[in-house]
Amino acid sequence: MTDNAATAADAPAGIRKPTPVDDLAEEFLSRQAELDPLMATYIGLSGHDTELPDLSPDGLQALDALAARTLSAVADQIPADDVDRVTIRALTERLVLQRELHAAGTDLSDLKNIASPVQGVRNVFDLMPTSAPQDWADIAARLGAIPDAMDGYIASLRLAASRGDVAPQRQVKACVTQCRDNLGPTGFFVEFVRGAGGSVADASAGTAQLPPSLEADLVRGSEAAQSGYRKLADFLAEELMPLAVDSDPVGRDKYQLFSREFLGATVDLEETYSWGIEELARIDQLMSDTANRIKRGASVPAAIAQLDADPARKLAGTAALQAWMQDTSDQAVQALADTHFDIPGPIRTLECRIAPTHTGSIYYTGPSEDFSRPGRMWWSVPEGVTEFTTWRELTTVYHEGVPGHHLQVAQTAYRRNLLNSWRRLASWTSGHGEGWALYAEWLMADLGFLDDPGDFLGMLDGQSLRAARVVIDIGVHCGFQAPSEVGGGAWTYDKAWRMLSTHSTIAEPILRFELDRYLGWPGQAPAYKIGERHWLQLREEMKAREGDTFDLKSFHRRALDVGGVGLDVLRAAVLGEL
Repeated sequence: MTDNAATAADAPAGIRKPTPVDDLAEEFLSRQAELDPLMATYIGLSGHDTELPDLSPDGLQALDALAARTLSAVADQIPADDVDRVTIRALTERLVLQRELHAAGTDLSDLKNIASPVQGVRNVFDLMPTSAPQDWADIAARLGAIPDAMDGYIASLRLAASRGDVAPQRQVKACVTQCRDNLGPTGFFVEFVRGAGGSVADASAGTAQLPPSLEADLVRGSEAAQSGYRKLADFLAEELMPLAVDSDPVGRDKYQLFSREFLGATVDLEETYSWGIEELARIDQLMSDTANRIKRGASVPAAIAQLDADPARKLAGTAALQAWMQDTSDQAVQALADTHFDIPGPIRTLECRIAPTHTGSIYYTGPSEDFSRPGRMWWSVPEGVTEFTTWRELTTVYHEGVPGHHLQVAQTAYRRNLLNSWRRLASWTSGHGEGWALYAEWLMADLGFLDDPGDFLGMLDGQSLRAARVVIDIGVHCGFQAPSEVGGGAWTYDKAWRMLSTHSTIAEPILRFELDRYLGWPGQAPAYKIGERHWLQLREEMKAREGDTFDLKSFHRRALDVGGVGLDVLRAAVLGEL
């Protein structure tokens, strides 16, 4: 036993004393936050709220240099305990992959309709506090930093293009549209700044006016932000679009790299593709059986039509949607806490909000490190959509809230007595996180929360989409043969659309956005179902090992306490195979 292990044992009960490995991870996260202030805000680290990252080739090189230094340092570490062993394995896996992605130039050419700097710079303002004048001063400063950030981003995209690495045309076109949606009197930045004064709390009067000088700073910041996005839009439309290719697949070798990025595991792509086809067929059969429960002899479309026509399952307007989300989430927390899950006090608060954007996406953002900003579930409602159906969306609340993302992310963030900040806040992977959220949906069905056949069909409808995109994403990008249901042969956009629209009831504009997402973000969408598969396999392995002593609540606690590491590290940690 090392000295570090001995001192850890001497710490107060329930508190693990930090080790040199923890110190290294903390130092890495601190340096990473300095280089990537967007990441800092997204995971809730304060101190960088006026800044934006250097998105130029030099800025990206600095991140790679940090990864190289940290890898060298972590290789020399001797673990004090199993927590250290997980940290070393997880940090090494993430940093090795980060360096491989950088060497392949994927950070230079990062441009897509979701989760690229185009969206990241804009979306960070959704997470910034707005209740005090200082909050708005920080916002004004960050708005003013957008032109420099966009200049750096353009330099990176330009360098990638000089090497023949340009995003496909459909991704460039989508980003041009998104950039321009932020501009003008009805664009995001003007609307955001316009609402500043009314959001500032004042103890005596309820709200307070901002000082005129700060109001002027915000106007200038809005104008600067629009200038940066206008320049980016013009660059994309006039310089990058003519260089973009009308082809979406990235090829098998690059796809395997992206798959590792989102899973934290290496999977057999051919076997996973075949499994995806089988899983889709299994879910189709469950949907048919459930439709028959809703109305004897009914097809799935007929059952859906009946559910959509049921006034008891409808919500009118976003205010009603938000209230229903919040009430449903609160009920889930109350029902699950202390029975099926350990849910500490700060985690029992989850805010449900309507997002200021209109993409149709639904997403979760974690709490700040001190929980002053709680976990939040966001619904980005498309323009013109005013009616919602609860049978489709009940499972979504469980996916994004409890026992899904909120329980997973917030509980990990809460474990300050066990995990370092990097493990709690920044080691998350899609396979772990999204896989858990899909696992949570099935779990809620198993626990009886989806016994209503309409609600269960809503869950299956979402699962069908997730299985279909395993097939589409892997098949298109790796060049595998398309299934017979879409005609076999080589994949095309039309075949992908036919499969996606056959296996989803989402409205066409949102579904088109989804398909573009899969085509431009290889490996991410399949991580949901593949991650769910890994979670289920892990649970079954633990059941087989522990037999009659297996306890589901204990399994969940043990697995979630590991934090959001890659799937291979998760399995090794839970099974004690480090």
